[in-house]
Amino acid sequence: MLHHIKKNKKVALITGITGQDGSFLAEILLSKNYEVHGLIRRASTFNTSRVEHLYTDPHDTKAKLFLHYGDLNDTGTIRQLIYSIQPNEIYNLGAQSHVRVSFDTPEYTADVTALGALRILEAIKDFQIHTKKKIKFYQASSSEMFGTTPPPQNENTVFHPQSPYGCSKVFAYHATKLYREAYGIFAVNGILFNHESERRGETFVTRKITRGIARIKAGLDRKIFLGNLEAKRDWGYAPEYMEAAYLMMQYSVPDDYVVGTGESHSIHEFLEIAFKEAGLGDYKKYVVIDPRYYRPAEVHNLIADTAKVKKVLGWKPKTNFIQLVKIMVGADIKNLKNVK
Repeated sequence: MLHHIKKNKKVALITGITGQDGSFLAEILLSKNYEVHGLIRRASTFNTSRVEHLYTDPHDTKAKLFLHYGDLNDTGTIRQLIYSIQPNEIYNLGAQSHVRVSFDTPEYTADVTALGALRILEAIKDFQIHTKKKIKFYQASSSEMFGTTPPPQNENTVFHPQSPYGCSKVFAYHATKLYREAYGIFAVNGILFNHESERRGETFVTRKITRGIARIKAGLDRKIFLGNLEAKRDWGYAPEYMEAAYLMMQYSVPDDYVVGTGESHSIHEFLEIAFKEAGLGDYKKYVVIDPRYYRPAEVHNLIADTAKVKKVLGWKPKTNFIQLVKIMVGADIKNLKNVK
């Protein structure tokens, strides 16, 4: 870890900085003159592609982005990093976030997604006691916590998760509220409904579709293998949701907010718009249902009731569903052309 002289600016720590949300949040904070630190897991291959355009040599005196190796299941590293950089704000975006995979790795999912948040909160509590300095904490909560509870879902809706991932997020949500109420930590939950972008992971259904379309157009594949096409989700554009997360942390009082578009669309609809945008016609000629991609327990419909975040923070989505699909399709087709 490189030692640096802290400037007279806000310092933020982002877990999961190499993910979709982390990269967009880093852009937002850097644009607001933050010094940004990111926690990344050690891997034998580079996994920093989403933040490479933001990164400069940490020896550079003008550097504002610093990456640190660590993991949410490593208490010692988390504590050491917090004491070392003394952040004003911590955004916990790190998780094992693939819902279907959480059924295959439930213990690991709970360790990272649930206990990871608890480890950070404990470290913040300890830091504040010993230094008398405050740290704000943002927990990336999820609409998957609602599970089978009928839509629309808001901040008062009962949780009924349908996956180890959803259960883990419920634990982290309640831990965040507990540490806010018991220890006075400025801790907020952003209950974000599905948010996608051109940076979405390639195994998530929306990106799997748009990337598959690009490969079909390029003659590299002929089929896309998917699971349940009946599921309905409230889909929005990821960078706008990170703006909402930032606003939560700047508000005078810590609280919990549901963030979404208030609209629900099926995977069928996503496919229809995406294939039409690519000029491929009927998606049914290319999509094959594979039972391996079905979840043991399904979440059928999620729709956000965003009245609170609109009223209190003045946030509302700007990109609609059709625009989102077109952005993703266009980006994947362009990316494949550039690679070729």
